[in-house]
Amino acid sequence: MHTIIHPLKSARSRNCQPGIVDDPKFVRSPHYECVERDHAVEITAFVPGVDATGIEVVACGPDLTITARKARFVRVNFQSLHLESAQRDYRLVLRLGNSLDFDNIAAEIREGVLTLRIPKKETRAFARTHPALSRVA
Repeated sequence: MHTIIHPLKSARSRNCQPGIVDDPKFVRSPHYECVERDHAVEITAFVPGVDATGIEVVACGPDLTITARKARFVRVNFQSLHLESAQRDYRLVLRLGNSLDFDNIAAEIREGVLTLRIPKKETRAFARTHPALSRVA
């Protein structure tokens, strides 16, 4: 089962500092792939243990910050398990530039794989001026 995510928060009108601490004890960088397509950039991040409610996507100028918080479960023997390092949240900061349309991000998560599709601004302008050609491509 997959879930469509709609939590894009534009940080252009407020401070661009995300709400999570930069200390490596609290966050870790997920494995990810970034592929540029003709009309969009596709980012795939591997965030096991995270559901759609724990995802936060923030665009700040040319930067995109993805924060994925794991669900926390309190176990009976939590003191002996030492799960603190395994349960760290994920944070990925990418400088993608100003040529992308961050307001129209499409995101979905399926079995711990987060996929973001960010359209290019030139593509949207071309589609408005040449609607017949954009349908063929």
